[in-house]
Amino acid sequence: MIHYKTEEEIELIRLSSLLVGKTLAEVARHIKPGVKTIELDRIAETFIRDHHAVPGFKGYGGFPATLCISVNEVVVHGIPGNRELKDGDLVSVDCGVILNGFYGDSAYSFAVGEVSEEVRLLMDRTKESLYRGISAATAGKRTGDIGFEIQTYVESFGYSVVRDLVGHGLGRHLHEKPEVPNYGKRGVGTMLQPGLVICIEPMINLGGRSVVQEKDGWTIRTADNRPSAHYEHAIAIMNGKTEILSSFDEIEEVLKLNTQTKQ
Repeated sequence: MIHYKTEEEIELIRLSSLLVGKTLAEVARHIKPGVKTIELDRIAETFIRDHHAVPGFKGYGGFPATLCISVNEVVVHGIPGNRELKDGDLVSVDCGVILNGFYGDSAYSFAVGEVSEEVRLLMDRTKESLYRGISAATAGKRTGDIGFEIQTYVESFGYSVVRDLVGHGLGRHLHEKPEVPNYGKRGVGTMLQPGLVICIEPMINLGGRSVVQEKDGWTIRTADNRPSAHYEHAIAIMNGKTEILSSFDEIEEVLKLNTQTKQ
């Protein structure tokens, strides 16, 4: 069953989602070679609780941390630990919060130090595919239209779309109906109607699309151990328009400052 949201509920989800963006921006300040992923997790949890919210992932289905931190070949659901980030790493950070009874959920991929041109292009094109998917997410369209835009764009570069994991509805629960695949055919899937809040989150591999789950029961990595990028926005289908509820603005302001500091 799909839960359509009122305008008031959408505004509450927006507040939660904007706090996720602020949290990811705080994490971005500390992403550098030598930092342990568990330290980034502590920073995020403290920031979320200081803003009168609760980490949305911690304890969800038994997940032990505030952030999913996925490095290089890890697609999603990487568990923070004592791993130190290295120059050239690609690290995707997925974060959720609960504020006022509603979830926020968003993800961003970061370059640690200087990444290869191949990895940089994968990141840029994965982020672009997210916005292409969002452009197709208007009332009257279907989830297949979103997936079609993402898939056709990234496959034109020889990348692969992960099929085993999908976007989802968002609200009082972290994962609601409908599922939102990052591949598909136009005119197929769930109809997008006003009041629908969904997360679109392309997970795009440099190599093949196959993934495997590690023995920890969470970590999903590419079967060929090639890098994967991941970006996610929460959006609301409104009458005549689509609104992005989460934000990358503060994250990208931090990244811009980081770049200026290095120069």
